[in-house]
Amino acid sequence: MIVPTKKDHQSIAADLLNRAFEPEEATKILTEKVIQRPLFLCPTSPPPADARRARHLAAKRAKEQRRAKALKPKPVSATQRKKQGLYQIPKEGQKYALFEPLHNLWLGYIREILGSEVYTGGEAAAAKLASADFHGAGVEVVRSGCVSRVGIKGIVVKDGKFAFEMITVKNKVKVVPKEGTIFRVEVPVPVITKTGEEEKKESRMVFELHGDQFQFRSADRATRKFRAHFSKTL
Repeated sequence: MIVPTKKDHQSIAADLLNRAFEPEEATKILTEKVIQRPLFLCPTSPPPADARRARHLAAKRAKEQRRAKALKPKPVSATQRKKQGLYQIPKEGQKYALFEPLHNLWLGYIREILGSEVYTGGEAAAAKLASADFHGAGVEVVRSGCVSRVGIKGIVVKDGKFAFEMITVKNKVKVVPKEGTIFRVEVPVPVITKTGEEEKKESRMVFELHGDQFQFRSADRATRKFRAHFSKTL
């Protein structure tokens, strides 16, 4: 017994179509209706015959989902990250020179954010600075409730909610609380002449951050809207 193949079926269909239609029409019908015909498959598992079987299958699927969820690795908690020292800079990495490229990147970032306000300042610049990220910023403590902190200057390596963690020129990590502290930040600004060319000399935009009004994480500040208001400490 000879079983006809798929090609044999297509050749038979082509012969029959050529007898009934023109060659172009026959080729079009063969391609659309025979060769490229979609094949609809029935589900391999039919629906349960009764309610008892349906409840059994639902309980089995729920058990499999719970097992898959239990086997899924859980994210590391903040306490575990702190115990493992993921937030700490190793001693071999506590070098000011290693963070200077980060500081240069931050200067370009802050100039891009400020735009034209880097020359004029004002409320628009203050609103942009309030939502900026200060990882890599060059910061100096100019006023503090603790006199020993005044004069600390370095690059911010961690912009926390309640404190700035900085690396100083002497390769030491200092943690300065934001509460009761005023920080000064300087941003070099290129001087543009009337002809539109940049001069070699640079001016500096200097602004101060009041830590009492700045106790937010950098990720929260990016989406937070700050309103201008009077401060009792000023």
